Amino acid sequence: MSGLRQSLADYLTLRRSLGYKLERPEKLLAQFIDYLDAHGADTITVESALAWARLPEDADPNWWAHRLSVVRGFAAYLHTLEPATEVPARDLLPSRPQRADPYLYSDAEIAALIGAAATLGSPLRVATYRTLFGLLAVTGMRVGEAIRLDCDDFDADNGVLIVRWTKNAKTRELPLHPTTVSAMAAYLTRRDLHQPTPATPALFISSAGTRLLYCNVHSTFKILRRHAGLQARTGACRPRIHDLRHSFAVNTLLDAYRHGHDAQHRLSLLTTYLGHVDPAGTYWYLSAAPELLGLAAERLDRHQERPS
Repeated sequence: MSGLRQSLADYLTLRRSLGYKLERPEKLLAQFIDYLDAHGADTITVESALAWARLPEDADPNWWAHRLSVVRGFAAYLHTLEPATEVPARDLLPSRPQRADPYLYSDAEIAALIGAAATLGSPLRVATYRTLFGLLAVTGMRVGEAIRLDCDDFDADNGVLIVRWTKNAKTRELPLHPTTVSAMAAYLTRRDLHQPTPATPALFISSAGTRLLYCNVHSTFKILRRHAGLQARTGACRPRIHDLRHSFAVNTLLDAYRHGHDAQHRLSLLTTYLGHVDPAGTYWYLSAAPELLGLAAERLDRHQERPS
C-alpha cells in the first residue's frame, strides 16, 4: 500500500471514529489518489487538487466544488503530518447552493425508464435495474438506502422492508404493496438463477455478484434516462434519480387531496415512511407541484366558506 493510500485509510478510520460514514468521500479520495498515481505525484498540491476536482470538464461547478472540498479535508489532515502537503483555500471553486426544481415523473415516464433497462444486455443487470428503479418509484427510498439493503431486510411473508443505516441513523420498516412484494420475490428468484453464490449479502447485486456502487447506479441511470427519452424541462429541472423520491412524495399527497382524505395525517405518515426526522423535511414537497398547491388551496377555501 502506498503512503497516500495508508494515510487515507488512517484518515477514514479517524473520521469514522467520530461518527462520520464517509462512503462517497472514500470513493472520491481513492479516485483522487489514482489520479495522482497516474501523474507520478506522491504529494497533494493545490494544482493537482484543482485539476482533478474540475473533472469531468462538463460537470456542474457545484460538483467540482464538492470534489475539491473532499480533497481539502484530507489535505488538511495530511498537512499536520506532512507539511509539504498543500491545502486548497476555501475560496477556490466556491459552491453556489441552488435547490434544483424537482422533475416529477409521470407514470408513463417511469415505465419508459424501467423499460429502457432492457438495453443493458446482461439478464441479471436488466433485472437488477428494473427492480431497483421500480422499488425507488413506489417507496420513495433514497438510492443509498436501497443499495445497502441485504436479502435479510426483505420479509416477503409480511410484505415489509427493513431500512437500516439511513441518512438520519434511524432504522424503519416499510410496508410494501403486494405487487411490489411479488416483483421483489421474482427478482430474487431470477438473481439466484444467474448468480447462485454472490460475494455479498446485498439484495441488489451487479453481474459480478457484488453490491451495487452508488456512482455506478447514477451513471446507469443517466444512460437509461437517455434511452427513455427523458429531457430537461428547464435548466433547473432535469430528470434526476432522486426525483423518483420527490414524485412518490407528491403523488402520495395528491392522492390524499383527490380522495378527500386527511392530508395532514397522510403527511405525518409520509414523514415516517420517507425517514425524515420531522414533518418540516417533508413540507417542502408541497411547493414542488402546482397541482398539489391548487388542491390544498381549494380545500382551504371550502373550509373557510363553511358557516361557523
